[in-house]
This record gives sequence, C-alpha cells and structure tokens, in this order.
Amino acid sequence: MEEKYTKEEMKTIRIGIISLMVILIGVFITISHNASIKGQGDGGTYNIYASFGRTDGLNVGDAVRLSGVNIGRVTSAELDKDFRTKLTMEIGKEYKIPEDSSASIVSFGLIGGKYVEIDVGGAEDYLQPNGNIGFTQDAMVLEELLDRIISLGKSKKSNQASEDKQ
Repeated sequence: MEEKYTKEEMKTIRIGIISLMVILIGVFITISHNASIKGQGDGGTYNIYASFGRTDGLNVGDAVRLSGVNIGRVTSAELDKDFRTKLTMEIGKEYKIPEDSSASIVSFGLIGGKYVEIDVGGAEDYLQPNGNIGFTQDAMVLEELLDRIISLGKSKKSNQASEDKQ
C-alpha cells in the first residue's frame, strides 16, 4: 500500500533536505578553504606577531590575507600582560611584509568567518621573522555595529522631531 504525506509533512521534508544540503555545502567550503590555507607552506614559513584589543570570532587556523590573497594562518592566540590578545601568524616565506604595515580583523561577510587582513605599508624594510606588526585594528562585533546604527537612527529621529516642534 502506498502512503501519502500531507502537504505539511512534504513541506517539512523539503525544508529538512534543503537545510541538510546547505550544511553540507558549508562544511565543504570550510574544509576546502582550510586546505588551501594549509597548502601554502610548501616553501617554508616564518612567524610574525600582532596584538589586538578584541579578536571576537577569530580562531586559531583562520586565514591571514594580503590584498585578498591567503598568505598564511593564525597559529596561536594568547593574552599578554596588558590583557590584549597576541596573535602568532605563520606567513609563507615568499611573502615579504613592509615594516609599517597594519593588521585588522575583518569578516568574510555579514555572518561569515573572520580573518586577519594585512594592509601593506610603504616602508622599504620588511618585517623580519618573529617581527611585530605595530598598527592593528580590532574586530568589529556585529551587535555593537547594529547598536550604533540604531542609536544613530534614534538620535536623528529625535532631532527631526524637535525641529518639527519649533
């Protein structure tokens, strides 16, 4: 005997299948992304360091990028004596980073993972192995950004209301 599903049951099954497919695609993308980062160390690597006030969402193993190209990965994160996070980053030897470069923690997208983006400076001298990036910008937390946008909207609305009363 053939069983038939109700429309509600079919809808639930379709949503389940689509959700499973999205999860599998996300896992595949994450695995392939991490494999591309790990595959860079063929010519050797060197470590550099940077200290940040906040590294929310950044994890050990996440990418280090320069001009949108993966050049390394974060290998460790620890607190220093000033309660700042000191990141150790493993960089491919083929990549030379000017001494006055800066590092910031940015997001792949609105809800995507984080990575360290190195903005190239103009110095002629390069960071040596175990060198330190002096200029850093902390991670932006999505909730804080939304709070700022909402408070700006509220202040603009209250300013407009007070102008209308006058």
